[in-house]
Amino acid sequence: MTTDEQAEVLVALDRIRAAWDAGDADAYAAEFTEDASYVIFAGLHDLGQAAIRRAHIPVFGTWQRGSRMSMRMLDLRFIAPGVAVVLTEGGIGKGARIRHDKVQTFVMVRDGATWRCAAFQNTKKNRFFIAMNRRAIDRMPDARHD
Repeated sequence: MTTDEQAEVLVALDRIRAAWDAGDADAYAAEFTEDASYVIFAGLHDLGQAAIRRAHIPVFGTWQRGSRMSMRMLDLRFIAPGVAVVLTEGGIGKGARIRHDKVQTFVMVRDGATWRCAAFQNTKKNRFFIAMNRRAIDRMPDARHD
């Protein structure tokens, strides 16, 4: 992994965000590979770039019209040449401040001179279970805070 490759992956994530912000299903889908898998927090999934595009036409045209995407990278690892796994937290919203209420995993692959997403998983945070898990860990005799 080079610093340049890391920067290129971050640029690709920014293109995904910008396409969402523009409400452009074509541009959004173009950031995914032809055979990408796409899973959202509600359990819906799409397989392939065309299906991702088709699913986002009503999203951008109705209930998410005018929304913006925000994300913060938590981890970026290169697991093989031309393959990166990126963990982010983020959210979608229309207000000035967007809550990061979800966690995403992106599997990014080099596609010629650019990077595209080959697999995407979005999970909604459950504050109750997060708190329960933290409490249980804190009560362990060898409690660690990573």
